[in-house]
Amino acid sequence: MRNHLGVGAAIGFMFFGSTPLLAQGIGHSLFMRGKIVRMDAGGTVACLGKADGAHIGQILEVYHATPRHRRLVGHVEVDQIFDDHYAHFRVRDGTLQKGDWVSLKRVRA
Repeated sequence: MRNHLGVGAAIGFMFFGSTPLLAQGIGHSLFMRGKIVRMDAGGTVACLGKADGAHIGQILEVYHATPRHRRLVGHVEVDQIFDDHYAHFRVRDGTLQKGDWVSLKRVRA
């Protein structure tokens, strides 16, 4: 029985010990994808990039989400893609705030 616990502990340590290596991919995929992480006078930056299929000129919906509901608060247009995980958006309409979610569903203009 102790051997099984030791093997399980070793496997768990190997998996969770490698978390920093996997954190960007897992964190992006499960927790951050689409989240607005910065807003300023020049526009908005969200955790949505090439890996998500974002491309320049794409128009996307933005939602404010709570545990009980989500509400459409505006639209953004991709104007610059930084890398696989981040892009810069121009606000087309609405009232957005940091922490809102850019929807991956494309909106037809």
